[in-house]
Amino acid sequence: MAVSVIRALGLVAREAAHPSSGSRRCSACGEGEAVLADRVDGVVVRHGGAVAKAHADGTDAAGHRARLAVAGHACLAGILLPPLPTAGEDLQGRPVTAWPYGVPVDPADPDAAPWEEAGALVARLHAVPLTYLTAIGTLPPMRGPAKAARAVARMRAVGHRSAALPVLRAWELLPAWARDEARSPGPRALCHGDLHLGQLVRHPAPDGPWLLIDVDDLGTGEPAWDLARPAAWFAAGLLPPEAWQRFLGAYRSAQGPAVPADGDPWPQLDVAARALTVQTAALAIAKSAAEGRDLDEAERLMIDACARMTVGATELPSGTSS
Repeated sequence: MAVSVIRALGLVAREAAHPSSGSRRCSACGEGEAVLADRVDGVVVRHGGAVAKAHADGTDAAGHRARLAVAGHACLAGILLPPLPTAGEDLQGRPVTAWPYGVPVDPADPDAAPWEEAGALVARLHAVPLTYLTAIGTLPPMRGPAKAARAVARMRAVGHRSAALPVLRAWELLPAWARDEARSPGPRALCHGDLHLGQLVRHPAPDGPWLLIDVDDLGTGEPAWDLARPAAWFAAGLLPPEAWQRFLGAYRSAQGPAVPADGDPWPQLDVAARALTVQTAALAIAKSAAEGRDLDEAERLMIDACARMTVGATELPSGTSS
């Protein structure tokens, strides 16, 4: 990312952290700026107790405004981290937002991963009545299937790879809604759209309650999608059974609507978990090709999972939800 963009985000974060000082240099906290993320889909810079984010180029303006309004709505208090006021509305055509800083999950301490908190938070998100949000206007669709389709397009763009064959076959076997080619069937809920442990922070820092962050993919859709990434990892052997049960058990205890309160959850999770398996495998192939390296063990496990999904499979009807 250009230094000018990072510098501009630093000013937005500084002003959000110290609104009374305006654009003057802060001397009270003695902190500088830190780049927390620098990706095509988002650049994040921190100053003290605030972060500023430049969202992806081409972000839909109306959908973006609706998602921000949801994050700041009173009925999402204690579930989603609310945005901070900011005067910066765009940067080189990219929307800019400011948020309170929260402490993320420590990837070096997997035993302390907040699986129960994640399950309970997403259950509460799914349980929010959409009628509570009617004042916001039309809510955009959850962007999970769109991200899966984009991952497959990235894989195709790198050219022929033998590893891509089972991934493409598994993709073709998914129903149209999971490939972002049709509206998702069945009851719709407010969904995060890209749920993983990197989407949780403690706020207020350092030991406040866990909250969900990143509303870029938030919207209405099939709630099973938000359970699909840990489900896919569990099925592929990347997530220990006990972690999966902690997450699923907490979701059920909080009366999440995506799966029954007891019994086998897989009839409801199967399609979304397959789609997230394809997405993860497709991104692995695209990234390994771009970086000129071989696939690592975890990436191969996801591709192997795609291959298993195609054994004896027939294409699912376009309206299938489980």
